Amino acid sequence: MPTTMPAHVPTTMRALQQTSLDGPDDLRLITDAPVPTPGPGEVLIRVTAAGVNFVDISQSRGVFAGGPQPPYLAGVEAAGEVVALDAEVTGLEPGTHVVGVNMGGGAFAEYLTLPAVAALPVPEGWTDEQALGLVVSWPTALAALKPLGGVTAGQTVLIHAAAGGTGQVAVTMAKHYGARVIAAASPGKHDTVRALGADHVIDSRSTDIAAEVLRLTGGAGADLVLDSVGGATLEASLAATKRVTGRVVVYGLAGGEASITNWDLVYKHQVHVIGLNIGMLIQATPHIFGEVMGDLFGLLATGVLAPGTPTTHALADGPKALAELEARATTGKLALLP
Repeated sequence: MPTTMPAHVPTTMRALQQTSLDGPDDLRLITDAPVPTPGPGEVLIRVTAAGVNFVDISQSRGVFAGGPQPPYLAGVEAAGEVVALDAEVTGLEPGTHVVGVNMGGGAFAEYLTLPAVAALPVPEGWTDEQALGLVVSWPTALAALKPLGGVTAGQTVLIHAAAGGTGQVAVTMAKHYGARVIAAASPGKHDTVRALGADHVIDSRSTDIAAEVLRLTGGAGADLVLDSVGGATLEASLAATKRVTGRVVVYGLAGGEASITNWDLVYKHQVHVIGLNIGMLIQATPHIFGEVMGDLFGLLATGVLAPGTPTTHALADGPKALAELEARATTGKLALLP
């Protein structure tokens, strides 16, 4: 049975449309995008805040595997109020505020459909924008540290892009788990990362990262490296990792693609290289994702993690916000307000 749309929901909306695969400069505000109708197992939300993520940039550059083809409505993460739902959906009611992800896009808009199973109620007492990150960057950081990275107390963790939305929460979590944290960030962001408890902060732009990590670890290297940058930084990550037992979790390519060969792994970098894509983690190992979310809510309940405080921009300023994120000129989480 098709979903009956409430009378107060319009038929068209404002949204940001990606018109090419040449990057966020070709993101355009349109005013006549059709409001989507929830399909089987979906809910429709009135978006109050949309999260900005590196995946949005990857999609706009055409490097996101299986990404949408232009013209498409951009954005994958949003929070807002449920206004309509498929007849088969249970456990959610109109008026509930949720946060969720739709990898097909459309979050940079006034309305968005979400799979009901991926729509997480906004925690009590939080605003919608404070909940951004709960379903993308926070579980990514936790998955990289625990089930995949295997961090334990006393180990040394190198965190790249430590002042970003995922990096900041990774620093906080790693310190909670008893790790010694070496945080890499550009100089203007060092105070932000120090305030989170990082033991050492190094310059991500000019320092020889591998040499500095080896110096700080007495030549041993880091037990775990979280690399969301890629490009030349991946080589530094591999060189900075402890031989044989060290792990590098790769979950982004903000700095471009990099290559590693079997020769490298046998003769140069005898380390564990682990790939992480939170969408695939959810799809292929829902039990691991369930454990991650259970641990995440435990960290929230005990006050280890606090509500997010994103930097907000108007929807029309989305292209500028994405360009700044791509240039790594931002700190923390970014949000667009329709």
